[in-house]
Amino acid sequence: MSVETTAGTRAELVREGNVATIRLVSERGPAILSSPVLGQLTAITDALAEDPAVRYVVFRGEGKVFVAGADIAEMANFDEDHAHALSVHGQRVFDAIESLPQVTFAAINGHALGGGCELALACSFRLMVAGAKIGQPEVRLGLIPGWGGTKRLPRIVPLNWALRMLYTGEAVSAEKAEQIGLVDEVVPDAAALDAALARWFALLAPAGRHTTQRIKRAVLNDDEANQFGLCFNCSEAREGMQAFLEKRPPSWAASSKA
Repeated sequence: MSVETTAGTRAELVREGNVATIRLVSERGPAILSSPVLGQLTAITDALAEDPAVRYVVFRGEGKVFVAGADIAEMANFDEDHAHALSVHGQRVFDAIESLPQVTFAAINGHALGGGCELALACSFRLMVAGAKIGQPEVRLGLIPGWGGTKRLPRIVPLNWALRMLYTGEAVSAEKAEQIGLVDEVVPDAAALDAALARWFALLAPAGRHTTQRIKRAVLNDDEANQFGLCFNCSEAREGMQAFLEKRPPSWAASSKA
C-alpha cells in the first residue's frame, strides 16, 4: 500500500509475517507530516488496529531524516481555527498510534524533529542511529508542539529535561537521548536497525500477545485492576499459569482466545 500526498511525501505499508512497517518516503527532500499524510496515517492505523496477524508495527523514514515534522508552508497562513483543527487532527492520529494493540517501534534512521519527534514519542520503543538528533524545536518558530509533545515528552524523560527541550527548542543527540530515557537503543547506522529490531522482537516473543495488549491498556488508561481481572477470561492466563505449574514453557499458539 502506497499513497503519495501533494507535499511529495507518501506513506507505504508493508506486512511481513507478524511485522507491519510504515515507511514515510519523499522524493522531494525529507518526509513531511502534512495534513494529507496525517490522513493516510489514520487509514493505515485504523486497518492495523483490526489486524490480528500483526504483532509489531515499525515506523521508518529514509536518508538522513526520520521525519522532518509538520508542513510549515501549509501552516504559514493559518489562523487560530485552522491551527486548532490541525492540532486536534494530529493528536487523534498519534493517540491512535499510541493505542494500537501491537507493540510499536520508531526505527529512527536520522534526525527526528518537531512532528517527527512526536511520532516517535507515540511509539512503545525508540531505536535511533548514532549521530542523529531528536527534539521539539517549535519554540524557535514561535510555536509549541501541537501533536502531543507537551504531554508525552514529560512522561518519558525527567521533567527537567522535558522542560529544557521544550523551552529552548534544543535537539539532543541520540547518545544523550538514550541517557535520559528518550531512546531505548542507539545503533551505529541505519543498516543496523534491522538487526536491532529483530533482537527486540525476540525479547518480546515470550510474552502472550493478549497480555501485552492488556499491559498497554493498563498503562495508557490507568486501568490496571480491570485489565488484571480480564486476564482471567483469557486462555493465555490459563495456559501461562498451567505451564508454570507444570514447569514447561507456555504454548501461546494453543491459547489464542482473548
